[in-house]
Amino acid sequence: MSRFTPLLLAPVLMLGACGTYNGGVDSVYQPVVQRNFYVLDLQTAGYGLAPGEGQRLAGWLGSMGLRYGDQVAVDDGGAGEGGREEIAAEAGRYGLLLNENAPVTVGQVAPGTVRVVVTRMLASVPGCPDFSRQYQPDFSASTTSNYGCATNSNLAAMVADPGDLVRGAPGSPTTDPRTSGKAINALRAAAPSGAGGTAVKAESAGGNK
Repeated sequence: MSRFTPLLLAPVLMLGACGTYNGGVDSVYQPVVQRNFYVLDLQTAGYGLAPGEGQRLAGWLGSMGLRYGDQVAVDDGGAGEGGREEIAAEAGRYGLLLNENAPVTVGQVAPGTVRVVVTRMLASVPGCPDFSRQYQPDFSASTTSNYGCATNSNLAAMVADPGDLVRGAPGSPTTDPRTSGKAINALRAAAPSGAGGTAVKAESAGGNK
């Protein structure tokens, strides 16, 4: 019987080696951030936008669903064309400020026009979900092929600014103790849970005496 054991284990070992290998505690699938540029060229007249161009801009930004995390910039090709104030006011309706520098885009800005550039980042986890690897038996000390997909996919879907996954976000240089203490004060001032509040009774937390 012993001489046949390797032959019996061979198919199992072959099955266990199939699929995505993940030999560590870190998932092989991590969020990937993609950056896209969207442009709109607007005609100018003097120091402002030409008649009707403001409506074009408003409709374009509205159709894009401008949101937090998007970046808006104006490229006038270095000619100092007008319209920046009107564009800034329209972006301000969505709570966004104009970037000082516009990214490089395809094509030159024609004289008498300004280019509005919206930069949008999207986060996703390519390859998830992945059920390509047989979970049991597995003799290669690998976690499941789908390991980490749920956590990282939820992170990519919930992050407000996908750019924070790449460069992070700086913290505030100052702190307000009143802000940090709001949650603690609300808990302390709440009525006990038995009275319909959120706080836990002290005698309940201490157990039976």
